[in-house]
Amino acid sequence: MTFTEQVLTIALCVAATVLTRSLPFLFFTSRRPTPKFVQYLGAALPSAVFALLVVYCLKDVSPLSFPYGIPEAAGCLATVAVHLLFRNMMVSMAAGTAVYMVLVQTVFA
Repeated sequence: MTFTEQVLTIALCVAATVLTRSLPFLFFTSRRPTPKFVQYLGAALPSAVFALLVVYCLKDVSPLSFPYGIPEAAGCLATVAVHLLFRNMMVSMAAGTAVYMVLVQTVFA
């Protein structure tokens, strides 16, 4: 990739990011109420995305072969436990990921 292509790629990425971040402020001004459908999506999508993430992460787990899904189960349990304690999705995901990675890299290596 030439330097010009790199600059154009970065410029297009910046433009797309700025556009997608600014469009909601142009469409949904303070003068008009936010549509009920958009409010519903704002409430429902975070949980749906988290559920999709769980399904995607566990799709290849085989409970019939070593390590029998133990690291994945421990990571999920850690995620749930930390979320019940702190009610913070980012902290929960980080803790579950850390538990899983430690088990995979050390115990079940």
